[in-house]
Amino acid sequence: MLRIGQIGVGNWGKNLLRNFQSLTNAEVVSVSDLNPKVLQRVAKNFPQMTISDSAETLLNDSRIEAVVIATEPITHFDLAKKALESGRHVFVEKPMTLKSTESEILVELADKKGLILMVGHLLEYHPAYLKVKEFIDSGELGEVYYLYSTRVNLGVVRKDENALWSLAPHDISIALMLMQQQPTCVVCTGQSYLQKGVEDVVFTTIHFPDQKMAQLHVSWLDPHKIRKLTVVGSKKMAVIDDMESSEKIRLYDKGVDISTSYASYSEALTLRLGDIHIPFVKMEEPLRLECSHFVNCVMNSKQPRSDGRDGLQVVKILEAADRSLKNNGEPVDIR
Repeated sequence: MLRIGQIGVGNWGKNLLRNFQSLTNAEVVSVSDLNPKVLQRVAKNFPQMTISDSAETLLNDSRIEAVVIATEPITHFDLAKKALESGRHVFVEKPMTLKSTESEILVELADKKGLILMVGHLLEYHPAYLKVKEFIDSGELGEVYYLYSTRVNLGVVRKDENALWSLAPHDISIALMLMQQQPTCVVCTGQSYLQKGVEDVVFTTIHFPDQKMAQLHVSWLDPHKIRKLTVVGSKKMAVIDDMESSEKIRLYDKGVDISTSYASYSEALTLRLGDIHIPFVKMEEPLRLECSHFVNCVMNSKQPRSDGRDGLQVVKILEAADRSLKNNGEPVDIR
């Protein structure tokens, strides 16, 4: 049994607590949170746990082998650093930190101490996204030209971070996973409507080598709730609609074929309109898969899929996008 201490058990942290506690090879023995009402709820549902309002108290608990951090992003660096320095493996929610220099420190510290550092890039454990990655890896989509995602809703409006930092880490991590290339440039635009200086809607374009690109649209000020990703390849195109209850993926056998016209000895473009395939995907709760992955990596000394370097790369892109956003969409080189 891996003995876990969790810092932060609020709106999202309670879901992490539920999943870690449900695993057969892990046990959350201690939690801390600054909100007394949250601690009362935990004490009622999990009376066997040690609870406190101090992260320091939790880190002084000698039983704890791994620490889960689900607090406000501004606190991630200090808490993760203290946990690693104390010799504990760390799972930290996205974004890993708010500065790439801080992320680099955590990666180096984890390497130095031989500890697991994993970031909560949830979609990298989502069965539908992993299925589309299988299609890409097998060559079924052909060469991936570009992808675009939409993550919009009405709420939750935040005051201490804009829509880019709040919502885009998910889609950035997926773009990196599917493109399998290092980005070259980021262009970002957006606007603040509800609070000055806090962008409610953001459009980000990430450029990759060979003219590939990923376009991300995030907003908490939108009439629709959409969680959709489209991947356009040279052979086929794939769409993930995460709002669908069961049929989350559609594979389109559509494209444009380039052929030679022997009459004119020139190239001709021909549209190909084929079938639409809905592949079966065995769905499991992505968060449970993510939590299980962390525990298994710790117990078997394996590198997590969303490790510290993955978290660092996402933070670097967020930084570049934020810089572009503040400069009215000026391209920012990220190489």
